[in-house]
Amino acid sequence: MATATASKTKKSKKINAAPQPKVFTFEWKGINRDGKKTSGELRGQTVAEVKSQLKSQGVNPKIVKKKAKPLFKSDKKITAMDIAMVTRQIATMLMAGVPIVTTLEMLGRGHEKPRMRELLGIIVADVQAGIPLSDSIRPHRQYFDDLYVDLVAAGEHSGSLDAVFDRIALYKEKAEALKSKIKKAMFYPVAVVIVATLVTALLLLFVVPQFEEIFSGFGAELPAFTQLIIEISRWLQASWYIFVIAIIVAVWCFKRAHLKSQTFRDRVDEFVLKIPAIGEILHKGAMARFARTLATTFSAGVPLIDGLESAAGASGNAVYRKALTKVRTEVMAGMQMNVAMRTTGLFPDMLIQMVMIGEESGSLDNMLNKVANIYEMQVDDAVDGLSSLIEPIMMVVIGTVVGGLIVGMYLPIFEMGNVVG
Repeated sequence: MATATASKTKKSKKINAAPQPKVFTFEWKGINRDGKKTSGELRGQTVAEVKSQLKSQGVNPKIVKKKAKPLFKSDKKITAMDIAMVTRQIATMLMAGVPIVTTLEMLGRGHEKPRMRELLGIIVADVQAGIPLSDSIRPHRQYFDDLYVDLVAAGEHSGSLDAVFDRIALYKEKAEALKSKIKKAMFYPVAVVIVATLVTALLLLFVVPQFEEIFSGFGAELPAFTQLIIEISRWLQASWYIFVIAIIVAVWCFKRAHLKSQTFRDRVDEFVLKIPAIGEILHKGAMARFARTLATTFSAGVPLIDGLESAAGASGNAVYRKALTKVRTEVMAGMQMNVAMRTTGLFPDMLIQMVMIGEESGSLDNMLNKVANIYEMQVDDAVDGLSSLIEPIMMVVIGTVVGGLIVGMYLPIFEMGNVVG
């Protein structure tokens, strides 16, 4: 047995150590099964190979050409978006009738990132050795979370792996799009603070000292506001490194506490939900993630109790995680989900009513998908509204800072002009 294991390990290493064939990115245009024009990109060694891949996916290729190399190389790390794209490709090829092993081999051979090629190579080797796909991806938790693995396992048991991968791909695509929108919403306030801080620091370090030299020859007492600005400028010039070190230490302490302490993370989650405008976006984002996750698991045949556990983890916020954990406990005790959700006092009536209709009609997954679509659109609108609002706020903040400093610097000149007049 040990010899067989060693032989398998040696074989696996040999597969991974084999030199990777040189592949290129090809741009293509063609006609799909529905007779509609479609286009995209594929990796392959030759044009003929890419055309063969497209035909296996039900696409009649019309134009296939090598894509020009980008000026800057892409990041070599495997990202969540990479996993979402590979999942979509697997779903497309499985629905076209391509076996899973062939699918993984083709994707692994043609992917542009060496790490992804290596990852898919390891998974292919395990599947070829007779290990179920769900067990083959389970060890790679940094790329395939428990929800992903459980859904693949459910697809294997039900014999509908192609449909399950299609649901996972849709879920991943929606999740990444939502994450991108929320990051965009969080970026704007941070950008305002950073820009205002930099402008203020530059004025205090380089502009105010020039005025101070001019004022030193006046021989008169400066206005209180001007004197305050000069004192701040002097302190910043003498102790700017303390200010920088304090910021670095504060950021480091925050990251360490956020990494080590679950209680601290929970407090941060509670705090960000109370931030004006941002909190509302995070609320809607959490509800969209909950609804999308539960709809995906439920439609894939995962029991509601297990789906609620996955949805609690995928909500992305401790407040919603605790609320959904409570809902799960009460559903296990025999309570209807919509009633259990109402007892938390966290979910809006619209969401609860949609869940109630879904439970009564037996179409909970459809209702939850509709809820997720609604909240994702609301998040999109809210982010666009915040973007439009932040731009004038940024101008007002920076204008106030710069204007205040300029007024402070010109006050002595104004007063001197009044005295002379």
